[in-house]
Amino acid sequence: MTVRLAARLVIGTAALGFLAGCAGSSGGGDVAGRAGSGGHGDEVANDAAASTGTDLVIYGCTPAGLTAAITAKSRGRSVVLLCRDGHVGGMTTNGLGWADTGNHAAIGGMARRFYREVKAHYEAVGFKGVATSQSKTEGEEDAMWVFEPKVAEAIYTRWLKDASIEPVFNAKLRLETSAVQKTNGTIASIEMLNGIRYSGRMFVDATYEGDLMAMAGITFTTGREANSVYGETYNGVQTANADQHNFELNIDPYVKPGDRSSGLVPLIEAGPPAQDGTGDKRIQAYNFRLCMTQDPAIRAPLPKPADYNPWTYELLGRYLDAGWRHKFRKFDPIPNHKTDTNNYGAISTDFIGGNYDYPTAGYERRQQIFDAHKSYQAGLLWFMQNDPRVPADVRASMAEWGLCKDEFVDNGNWPREMYVREARRMVSDFVMTERHLEGRLPTPRSVGLGSYTMDSHNVQRYVNADGFARNEGDIQIHLDRTYEISYDAIVPRATESTNLFVPVALSASHIAYGSIRMEPVFMILGQSVGEAAVLAIEKKIRVQDVPYDTLASRLRAKGQLIDPVGGKYVPSGT
Repeated sequence: MTVRLAARLVIGTAALGFLAGCAGSSGGGDVAGRAGSGGHGDEVANDAAASTGTDLVIYGCTPAGLTAAITAKSRGRSVVLLCRDGHVGGMTTNGLGWADTGNHAAIGGMARRFYREVKAHYEAVGFKGVATSQSKTEGEEDAMWVFEPKVAEAIYTRWLKDASIEPVFNAKLRLETSAVQKTNGTIASIEMLNGIRYSGRMFVDATYEGDLMAMAGITFTTGREANSVYGETYNGVQTANADQHNFELNIDPYVKPGDRSSGLVPLIEAGPPAQDGTGDKRIQAYNFRLCMTQDPAIRAPLPKPADYNPWTYELLGRYLDAGWRHKFRKFDPIPNHKTDTNNYGAISTDFIGGNYDYPTAGYERRQQIFDAHKSYQAGLLWFMQNDPRVPADVRASMAEWGLCKDEFVDNGNWPREMYVREARRMVSDFVMTERHLEGRLPTPRSVGLGSYTMDSHNVQRYVNADGFARNEGDIQIHLDRTYEISYDAIVPRATESTNLFVPVALSASHIAYGSIRMEPVFMILGQSVGEAAVLAIEKKIRVQDVPYDTLASRLRAKGQLIDPVGGKYVPSGT
């Protein structure tokens, strides 16, 4: 079956209307939508026969999905690995090459193996353009923490080949609850858009969005909880704490400066936000982690969106007029004169407010949001390079940059996936909160460690009481410890499912998830899920009843780190 996209959001003149439509969204969407999602291409019928009696069915080819599959296969179990598009690796292979590692000492098991193999690769072939200090590795370390997207994908592809796992590509779950056949809490099978069903003993939702979890009827949440829900400090609306990635100058947001009746320029809400600590359904901003270069030998021009409209960037123009010159500054260097380009400052690659209904939307709506983010980000860079409104010094500085000819070669050198930093999050019997991360509450039954800053990108842009543009939602709370991640946070309530694992859209509050959501942690949790699934199959028990002592013993034997460690925290950027 082939599905053609029927709708596309125009970001130029429609940007203001788009944001206005999302501002009050509850996170709902066309759940039954069936068009392609996130730029992954059209749905293609797969010739593989439906699986019958497979031990482990994994939906999602993120790092968690890969490590879960390889771990289970290494224990002699049959595995089906279902990928929504034609590639593996999630954000690790889609531009996030400046790894958000936190404390290196907290990374073990297959995750550590990945970064060791990155180092081995570059030691074998050599690399240019990254100083030792910038590569975030020191002579005594056995791993390297920055890499090119194509190198990451090559490592993962080899891992799967060595494990004799052949992914099923272009397999998208039908986003209807009837796609999941379940009896008394036990999932029997799941159905793809092309009509193929996959049955198994155990299932893993390894997607960033938590689609399988949701279609299986598992309780989830989106957005930000109020601080009062879990006794937190940094959840909910955060105007007082949003002192980073915010406006350093007072910028008038009105169409006619000083005239409130003239309306607002694009990409800003009227405000004001709700009271600090109040919960809402807004989502921290997404972007693309572009792989860029100044090297003429591999530089490809940045694309100009077909719907480019300089008015979309009027607020940025005024910011530049006022003297702001920090530009982006998150062109983090990775090998061979390339970057992992991330958001920086008040107006940057994050499309603030453009994703509110993404988490629970259907494929068609998600494609619209994907297209809008691409149009916004490509248009922003085009504006900075070419628009006469932009000061000459800024244009000259930005003109040196382009995409990389040898990355994402089947997608116009643009990443295939948008950085979905947060979408659905499961609500299980145990919820990871900031109090667990900070050590104020104990975390039972550890299956992995985290250490990164509790981090949220901005969530909304508004007009403050003085009539100036401000951002809200950015939180960066440094943790001075490693913390445990509970097994109970990656399995649902037993009343909802007894054979499902959720290592990515796991049970955590918004602010706790802001630290847990790092790619190394997903690799860690995927490996732990693989071991737990094998144990559940061996003992013919519910996932909730997996004997923790046995699981912990197996994890430690495989180099997984589940006990708090010391070591040096390495700051990065998410």
